[in-house]
Amino acid sequence: MQLYQSNPIKIYNSLTGKKEVFKPINEGHVGMYVCGPTVYSYVHLGNVRTFMSFDIVFRYLKHLDYKVRYVRNITDAGHLENDEDSGEDKVAKKARLEQIEPMEVVQKYTVDFHDVLNTFNFLPPSIEPTATGHIIEQIELISKIIENGFAYEINGSVYFDVHKFNETSQYGKLSKRVLEDLIHNTRTLDGQSDKRNPQDFALWKKAEPQHIMRWPSPWGDGFPGWHLECTAMSTKYLGDKFDIHGGGMDLKFPHHECEIAQNEAAKGCSPVNYWMHANMLELNGARMSKSTGNTVNPHELLSGENNFFSKAFAPGVIRFFVAQAHYRSVLDLTDDGLLASEKGFMKLMDAINLLDNLRPTSTSSIDVEVWKQSCYNAMNDDFNTPILIANLFEGVKFINQIKDGNATISAEDLATLSETIKTFAFDILGLENHTNGDSGTDKLSGAVEVLIKLRQEARANKDFALSDKIRDELAAVGIVLKDGKDGTTFSLN
Repeated sequence: MQLYQSNPIKIYNSLTGKKEVFKPINEGHVGMYVCGPTVYSYVHLGNVRTFMSFDIVFRYLKHLDYKVRYVRNITDAGHLENDEDSGEDKVAKKARLEQIEPMEVVQKYTVDFHDVLNTFNFLPPSIEPTATGHIIEQIELISKIIENGFAYEINGSVYFDVHKFNETSQYGKLSKRVLEDLIHNTRTLDGQSDKRNPQDFALWKKAEPQHIMRWPSPWGDGFPGWHLECTAMSTKYLGDKFDIHGGGMDLKFPHHECEIAQNEAAKGCSPVNYWMHANMLELNGARMSKSTGNTVNPHELLSGENNFFSKAFAPGVIRFFVAQAHYRSVLDLTDDGLLASEKGFMKLMDAINLLDNLRPTSTSSIDVEVWKQSCYNAMNDDFNTPILIANLFEGVKFINQIKDGNATISAEDLATLSETIKTFAFDILGLENHTNGDSGTDKLSGAVEVLIKLRQEARANKDFALSDKIRDELAAVGIVLKDGKDGTTFSLN
């Protein structure tokens, strides 16, 4: 018997607005597509939070013995500024500003994306297709939509006819928007005069003479629309209808809405049974924004080289912090929150390190099987990682009670306790144990704090030679001191 047969999952479906029992199209198999990054800049923490949420979903489905095909794309063309149908391609604009080839931009930021995800212990997807690698599929899809009467070509560009589509279906069903309201709230924008209606969106854009990224098509040289790419790649690898489509909440409209319309117009069916959307990541109670300076990237958070946090944080701590909020909840990234998560993370790891030293007895005074099922129940309820973590700390309490002689456990139950807490912590949440069994992180922090105090005393005594020696020798072994108005902090380089 496969684990999924005894663990039915409920998933909150954004399309219906309610939790539904998950029933895959093909028993024992799951097809899942998640919108990947547009690789024109360094990946930001909001992206990391979204991809981490779906990494946990992927891990749990695999744990339940599903055979999962997880497709996460790379958008390396066609995504225009401000998510509109006008303006420059984001990749091409970066290439122009840096005076390099667009594919150099793509390579640079794709490598960064993979490096960041590897640092946070992500599993790789089953397939990672690129938009530029699927131009033929996109042209074929456009031709089919035109043939079915839901798109029109004008001056070398092809647009999806939203009003025509809405005669037989409902544009806005995912985001709960009504076309009449969209019409009422639409302003006429420059550069959209080719469209029959402002709500129509580009399937193929004519390349102006200065446009670098261009491909031949039946409608002339151009490039695909951003929304079209995901429809082409998801259905190529998962079929015209598949199980799960995920992404950030910000993609629900217009991106995912357009995906549904494109698939219905081309294939005659809605593409996805379960739409899942991860919520936003805020920084100190406000939306992350480059324009206001309220932003921090993963590298800065990991190194401690930023103006928001008191120290550097390990990847496992950040991953633990993310898992403490449900994927559909807004998550506020704060220094206090990360410091609290670090303590919780260390408490969990310390308890796991104690497991090998526990001695079983003939009987158990705790019900391990009930506790084990509570861990599964949490994940089966729309992947509720905060409840799972609360249950894991019940396991930590058991471990400490046994260690202190306040509870007993049989050999069989001890094996179950050990396997379960390690499976959920490491295999499903994706945490990594960096403590090596001795709370090494806490000991390192304590030792460095002692050296920082000695350095402060040396500076107070005007012994600058000793002060500089402490700083330089710590730097030589990868520990960087950072002096600020609130004192000295350190980060691991």
